Amino acid sequence: MTTDVLLHTDGRAAHIVLNRPRALNALTHDMLLRIHQALDAWAEDGRVATVVLTGAGERGLCAGADIRALHDDAKLGGSGARQFFRDEYLLNSAIAGYAKPYVAVMDGITMGGGVGLSAHGGIRVVTERSQVAMPETRIGLVPDVGGSHLLAHAPGELGTHFGLTAASMGPGDAVLLGFADTFVPTGSLAAFTAALADRDAAEAVHAYAAEAPAAEIAEQREWIDSCYAADTVEEILDRLLASGVPEAKEAAEQIGAKSPTALKATLAALRRARAHATLAETLEQEYRVSCAALSTHDLVEGIRAQVVDKDRNPCWHPATLAEVTAEEVGHFFTPQADGGLGLTARLG
Repeated sequence: MTTDVLLHTDGRAAHIVLNRPRALNALTHDMLLRIHQALDAWAEDGRVATVVLTGAGERGLCAGADIRALHDDAKLGGSGARQFFRDEYLLNSAIAGYAKPYVAVMDGITMGGGVGLSAHGGIRVVTERSQVAMPETRIGLVPDVGGSHLLAHAPGELGTHFGLTAASMGPGDAVLLGFADTFVPTGSLAAFTAALADRDAAEAVHAYAAEAPAAEIAEQREWIDSCYAADTVEEILDRLLASGVPEAKEAAEQIGAKSPTALKATLAALRRARAHATLAETLEQEYRVSCAALSTHDLVEGIRAQVVDKDRNPCWHPATLAEVTAEEVGHFFTPQADGGLGLTARLG
């Protein structure tokens, strides 16, 4: 049995501890299956009133999926990665619909797959150390794990900004964008989680939660809403550079370093997700998009540059936004031959 996920109960609380601190608790396929199995068992266990998710180590909850494994499998055809995505998104859906209070402690770095395990829970806790991000465009991928749903439904164009730049949100930003709802100071976390052993989750939140810091991004809303309302990534960049705002110029530089194909697919995914009434619809779309990305040059190349060779110098192909065709973007949204996740069918 894997020790990468530690499971235990403390009174009325069942605990999931992601336990790969040297890898910043990056998620393997076995970890996803173990967590889902535990959630299913605890849902039927009358002794369990609350589920609590935390991460081992001092750096954060979870940096996302084990993208080195994703890289290696994609080079072999991606069959293992497709199953990983399927099981990951089904777990994200299960967390969103969990019948008991699910408390996710997003202390420190919480990115990608870590967001999928936390930001769909009933009680999403951030601290002053929280750094929340959907960094997929850095590696030639598109925001997934339900992250595109959260980004698409964030106020104004804030989600578009964070989705394209892959920038990190502080605790106040995460609350503003709908990725979190509760702020607990780091110094109170141990007492807060201990209280869940014999107190209702809502009571513990009332006792230990504090006012979240102001959202740092809020004062940037004017130029963000104006620039990112454009219909294309090219026009967004033009508006950012023409705005005369230093932060907008910095955002343009951040976007310019990302995969042109992933950027265009991300914008299309976020715009489509705005019309989705449910997380399930967006997860189905994300499954199509992520599986399609496995066959692109940029996913393998992006991971190579970030975590394999670590030269931070990816050679994207196509190399420019102008070279990415509408047909290439449309390919990301083509239904998978396996029929998808089956989530929307279950809703019907």
